[in-house]
Amino acid sequence: MSEFGGNKASVVSLYGQALAPETFDPTPEVRALWEKVYNNMREEFGEAIFRSWLKPMALQACYHGTLEVSVPTRFMKDWISTHYVERIRQMCKEAGEGIERLEIVVVHGHASEEIKEEEAPKALKSNVNELAEKLDLSSPLDPRFKFETFVVGKSNALAHAAASRVVECNVPFNPLFIYGGVGLGKTHLMHAIAWELKEKQPEKVVMYLSAEKFMYQFVKAIRAQDTMTFKEIFRSVDVLMIDDIQFIAGKDSTQEEFFHTFNALVDQNKQIIIAADRAPSELQGIDERLRSRMSWGLVADIHASTYDLRLGILKTRSVQLGVEVPEPVLEFLALKVTSNIRELEGALNRIVAHADVTKSEITLESTQDVLQDLLRSSDRRITIDEIQRRVAEHYNVRIADMHSSRRARSVARPRQVAMYLAKQLTARSLPEIGRKFGGRDHTTVMHAVKKVDELIAEDPSFAQDVEVLRRTLTG
Repeated sequence: MSEFGGNKASVVSLYGQALAPETFDPTPEVRALWEKVYNNMREEFGEAIFRSWLKPMALQACYHGTLEVSVPTRFMKDWISTHYVERIRQMCKEAGEGIERLEIVVVHGHASEEIKEEEAPKALKSNVNELAEKLDLSSPLDPRFKFETFVVGKSNALAHAAASRVVECNVPFNPLFIYGGVGLGKTHLMHAIAWELKEKQPEKVVMYLSAEKFMYQFVKAIRAQDTMTFKEIFRSVDVLMIDDIQFIAGKDSTQEEFFHTFNALVDQNKQIIIAADRAPSELQGIDERLRSRMSWGLVADIHASTYDLRLGILKTRSVQLGVEVPEPVLEFLALKVTSNIRELEGALNRIVAHADVTKSEITLESTQDVLQDLLRSSDRRITIDEIQRRVAEHYNVRIADMHSSRRARSVARPRQVAMYLAKQLTARSLPEIGRKFGGRDHTTVMHAVKKVDELIAEDPSFAQDVEVLRRTLTG
């Protein structure tokens, strides 16, 4: 028997949990061996992994060529066994002659607290929702934001289809990354997915929260010295939904934790859904490896709404409100309020509330009066001259090309984009817009708007170009 030998029947946990009647008193050689391995793990795996998973490991016993170490939770044991145990076993063997095996055990405060192995996954699942609620981890879902209330158009069709697939299939793509400007429907889709999953697959643990709340809860767990509970909860969900991921930009420790959570869930074939205000590649202040991970699955954008989509949303919303709004009023709103869907619905709510309070009819005149501040702000914000200048800069053409008769595609396409944005972002009529583009008539502007709409639907890269320009002008 080697100097590390011993009898399993004569060892006791260093934590005080009885494994046998006699006390295990490790020799100085055993203690030195474990100290060497412990330090080597920190150096080889890196500080982040060591701190998250390996630091709680403690020497437990040594017998018949087996080194036994303990961890405080079964989840940690399973994770280490899956990802690190073979290399740690090799390190133990290299550190001391006679060590051939490494055994990891779970040591709780009392033996009665242990969960039988076959019951562990079920017990953990049953407690995740309870723990999440107790710790205030999940954010509440808005009952208005469901699939049946989401109006689909060219600008959001891909994101809507992808969201629907997530509900219908088991991890069709991972992660699903949805991005777009403020108020275009990202959060609506996220809530819709969560509601649908809760209804169709109630056995699944679905967690939805903002990145800001994820960061807050992680920092709170660090301060309370209870990061293991945080890790166990987030790594035990079936579907993790994080909104506004851009808010963890520059937060290195939060990004590190989310990176490990991301990898843990993907390894378990669990679904991750992320929303942001821009594509993964455009997220500034986010670690490159995390941006790379977020691009793994399907990246679906929601770009600027079209007139038809805005009109459809207004019609759907007026039905939900139980109010009959005249068609000319809906068309007026769809034409004038173009910045985002949230502002559009807010405008409709204002005119409906005004009519209800004053007991008056909803008319085009009353709408213009009630929304005069909003309409003035929209008109004042953007001019056709500014649009032409920004588009010319973006496509590296001359301002004069916006007014010229040149038909080369390199000039004609930017001109069409500028006409499209002028129609979307200003209150000018089609003839007025045409006159600003070298005296063209209104049918030319109509053709340009239609053509750009078609290209947006067909070409994601082109759609992103137009969206960048729109954000630059409205930001």
